[in-house]
Amino acid sequence: MRKRNAVLVILGIALALGLNVFAAAPPAAEVPKEAPKQVHNQTICPVMGYKIDSTVYADIQGQRVYFCCKGCPEKMKGEPDKYFQKAAAEGVLFENVQTTCPVSGEKLAHKTVSADFEGRRIYFCCEKCVADFNKDPKKFLAAMDKPAAAPASGKEKQEMKDKKAK
Repeated sequence: MRKRNAVLVILGIALALGLNVFAAAPPAAEVPKEAPKQVHNQTICPVMGYKIDSTVYADIQGQRVYFCCKGCPEKMKGEPDKYFQKAAAEGVLFENVQTTCPVSGEKLAHKTVSADFEGRRIYFCCEKCVADFNKDPKKFLAAMDKPAAAPASGKEKQEMKDKKAK
């Protein structure tokens, strides 16, 4: 019986000491949260990294991108995601030149609904279009570089309104 009591006392002491060790341990260091990047206007060429020439630009996926020389636009058009992602990581915000919603195709009367996607600020006619865009952004971005389609007929416009209402 004594042996048993001694074991229980030793376990009790060990337990108390163990709890004190844990209680005295400093709290785990919190991982500092990265502050959001401060966005700024473009000042350097996304391809070469040199100062931009405001006379050399291309409109890519609704964004006006300025370059340092006439050779850079084609390089960016070949791999736009690579350069847009790099610019986003650096906090660059390109000049938006959109005139239509990339999802519905409607004219943008007011640029009030937007979403940022990998270095691009994209404007939409409504919140529903933002949700549709987020389901497959690459599809809508690729369509933004295609020539504008012919204006929708009255029937097609009504179908689009009905779709947006859902």
